[in-house]
Parts: sequence; C-alpha cells; structure tokens
Amino acid sequence: MLEAAIRVADRGGVESITMRRVAQELGVEAMSLYHHVPNKDAVLDGVVDMVFDAIRLPAPGGDDWREAIRARACSAREVLSRHSWALGLMDSRRNPGLATLRHHNAVLGVLREAGFTLPMAAHAISLIDSYVGGFVLQESNLPVMTPDDVEEVAGNILEHLPADELPYLAEIIVDHAMRPGYDYASEFLYGLDLILDALEARRG
Repeated sequence: MLEAAIRVADRGGVESITMRRVAQELGVEAMSLYHHVPNKDAVLDGVVDMVFDAIRLPAPGGDDWREAIRARACSAREVLSRHSWALGLMDSRRNPGLATLRHHNAVLGVLREAGFTLPMAAHAISLIDSYVGGFVLQESNLPVMTPDDVEEVAGNILEHLPADELPYLAEIIVDHAMRPGYDYASEFLYGLDLILDALEARRG
C-alpha cells in the first residue's frame, strides 16, 4: 500500500495522496485500506519512512567521517530527486517511523564519533540537509537537464542579452555555462565539499 502511495505521489505530488487514489492504484475499494491504516496521516508517516529507508546510511565505526557524510548526502540527493514531493513532508511528521529514527541516529553517530560536539553535530545535519533539499528543489525546477539543454537555454538568453549593461552575466554564460562539458549537476559535489571543509575546520 505504501509503495502504491509513493507511485501516486511520484506522478502527482504529495497532495495527490488520498485514500481513494491509493486504492485505485491497488485496484481495491478505498474502505479496504482502513483495515491496514487508521487514516491518511498514517499513510504519510509510512511513505516518509520508506523514503528515509531508501537513503543509504553511513556505516558505523568508519574512519573517514567526510566520506561517510558525503556518500549519505549523495544518496539523499539521488532518492529525493526521484521523490521530490517528499521534501516538504519529511520534517513535518509527528510520528516518525523506525527507519527515520535509525537514519537520524546513524548520521548523528558518524559526526559524534568523529569528534563533533553535540551542538556542532546538530548544526552540521541542519546545514547539509538544507543544502541537499535546496539543491534537489532547484534542480527539479531547472529548465535544463543535459549539457545540450544548458547550451540551448544559455544561447537563447545570450542572444537577447545587453552584454554592455550586464557584463558579468554575459561572462558566466559564455565562459562557464556554455563551456564544453559543463554539467550543472557537478555543482552539487563542489558545494558539498565546501560545506564539509568548513565543518572540518570547526570539528572538535
């Protein structure tokens, strides 16, 4: 049932998760769902837990906290890119499931065992999760998905751009966005590494 709810949300967003639509996805009557869950809130709690469960957790006891957190952030981006509707839902639930709790505990464990104070670990999680969520949201709304898309959109902008009035914008379009092989997705790792560098400087 929860997998059906996720399929519904992937097509129509979180607002499309209704008991009726989930039942239709399963080919059953809506009332039959109440034999398994008490209400829609329980369905929402369940799908959030499944999304958290899909994100690869850092292994406990590792020696490289940066690599562990980096891998977890990349996995979170990958999962949330498939289920971007979950972004506004993941931190809004009052009854987190076991997968959600295990996830947060594992990430905290990596940071605490690496020597981060408790306040710094909390800051780190907030910063990294805000970055991942913001990047996914921005990426999901961009009109460009491939280097060819970037070149086409940038070229159209440049064609009508008053370069004398907006020289810095013209410069970044010509010398950066339209550079052969440029891929906006690569910005994610660059920004993530900047965050990890800053956290390392404050660790302990």
